[in-house]
Amino acid sequence: MVTQNLQFGPQETKLMLGLEEKEMGVFEICDAKRILGTGPAAVNSVLSGLYKKGRVRRIERGKYMLVPARAGLEGYWSEDYGAVVPHLVGEYYVAFAAAMDHWDMTEQMTRLIYVATPRRKKSPTVDFGFVTYQFVTLARKKFFGIVESPSDTKFNVSSKEKTLVDALMCPQYCGGISEVSKAMWEVREEVDWSLVLEMAERMGISVVLQRLGYLLEALEIEAEIAESISSQVAGRPYQLLAAYYPSKTAETSRRYRLKVNLDSEKLLGWMNT
Repeated sequence: MVTQNLQFGPQETKLMLGLEEKEMGVFEICDAKRILGTGPAAVNSVLSGLYKKGRVRRIERGKYMLVPARAGLEGYWSEDYGAVVPHLVGEYYVAFAAAMDHWDMTEQMTRLIYVATPRRKKSPTVDFGFVTYQFVTLARKKFFGIVESPSDTKFNVSSKEKTLVDALMCPQYCGGISEVSKAMWEVREEVDWSLVLEMAERMGISVVLQRLGYLLEALEIEAEIAESISSQVAGRPYQLLAAYYPSKTAETSRRYRLKVNLDSEKLLGWMNT
């Protein structure tokens, strides 16, 4: 097999054709062994040859991506992250800023793909191509609200409702609380706000409810849900509206028991642009 001036041996050709036939853009060592029917040493030799010729890229230990022939001689190719992430961890879902982008809640583009998992991954980040995958460990009780992406590439992603709840829990993974408020506004007519409230309560984290109520009121949406939240959080300790943001000059919201450490312009200034 020849691609321009590149020549491939019989075993290299067998592996590439076998992977393409099985539509395995991402594969593991065990997959290569099954296709080639040879031992580890021979498989490693084939992979090494294809790597040098730009037809295989290493994702992490034992996991590779096949670069298709249509990528050309230089091998310029980037697989959808949704095709890669299922091979990096067992239980997971694409979360936070990446999920917001997936559901068109934000205009921010990121090369950092947050992946939520209930089991701590030995390596918290994986760099591949132009993308960094960062794994965030969530307690099992917070690991819910998962759907399959409706796109051609199937992968797990948080539902729209759970994406908002996760963002309220960890706004620092989503571009900040202002970006979270914008996301809420963008999907205000698309989500089931009763389900958002139910999920926020299920998380068992007071600040998630407090931020949800405050932002619903600030955005002037779902007044009844905001009112019910204000009753729930009465008497609870004060929390920060904006995580990892200076709090010395914060005002307070008695209604939602929040230290409002971000002024209105910074929080909702996007509405004027």
